[in-house]
Amino acid sequence: MKKTYKKIALIFGVITLSAGFYQFTTLEKTTIETDFYIKNVDFCGERVPLEIIDVKERLDREMTVNINLHSATSLIIKRANRHFADIEPILKRNGIPNDFKYLCVIESALTNATSSAGAKGFWQFMPETAKEYNLEVSSTVDERYDIIKATEAACAYFKKAYAKFGNWTLVAAAYNRGSAGIERQQIAQGVTDYYDLYLNEETSRYVFRILALKEIMTNADKYGYVFGKDELYQPVKTKNVAVNTNIDDLQKWALDQGINYKLLKLYNPWLIDTSLIVQPNKMYNIQIPTEGFKRK
Repeated sequence: MKKTYKKIALIFGVITLSAGFYQFTTLEKTTIETDFYIKNVDFCGERVPLEIIDVKERLDREMTVNINLHSATSLIIKRANRHFADIEPILKRNGIPNDFKYLCVIESALTNATSSAGAKGFWQFMPETAKEYNLEVSSTVDERYDIIKATEAACAYFKKAYAKFGNWTLVAAAYNRGSAGIERQQIAQGVTDYYDLYLNEETSRYVFRILALKEIMTNADKYGYVFGKDELYQPVKTKNVAVNTNIDDLQKWALDQGINYKLLKLYNPWLIDTSLIVQPNKMYNIQIPTEGFKRK
């Protein structure tokens, strides 16, 4: 009987300790997840009205989701260390607020992704829109996969949309829904502010996803994403090789440049075939890595 009492007491003690530990860790986690409400939140300097209940809760949803997407968010932060170095100067040169780099994050997770609808690249251009903004989409070239040219095209879209709306938050929403779609809803509903519009779920969440990634990536340590310099993906030095004539065999051409076909495709994903057909009066800059591929 005494042994039975001792077992019961031991089990009760373990349960009590476990409950206390769970309460402590849960409290700590909750503090981390809701702490962002302490300060003001903005997009491109435009204030987010968190005093509106649904606005606060929509942001909370995206914060909670993305804080806890540990593997995906970790990879995004690592990639950003490499790719923001390309994106940020182009945004600045075009007069586009720096916050738009987070739009690129939610579009593609900073990868040359392909959507089920056929949008491609970091900025997820559809073929028709890509051509409208002077990106070549042909049998051997798809410049939607060229981060430099695609970022320039995205900036052109943002400037055009800002000329229409005069508001960067609406520009971001229009990138998802289309300028015409946003304008139709403004007229139908009699309101102009993004946070007052009733929109389809994807566009309704769109800006809040941008805001969440901005907050998490700007304050990564605060949300438990701590990386050393060696863990972040570093920019890779490359050299440009200008090409204005056809290349019949890119695999052989890569070897002639002192690299292999894998590296050629890795640093030039816009080359979508084993050959390159150069359009009249066109010049391509092919990136050849100069480091990070030689064995010791």
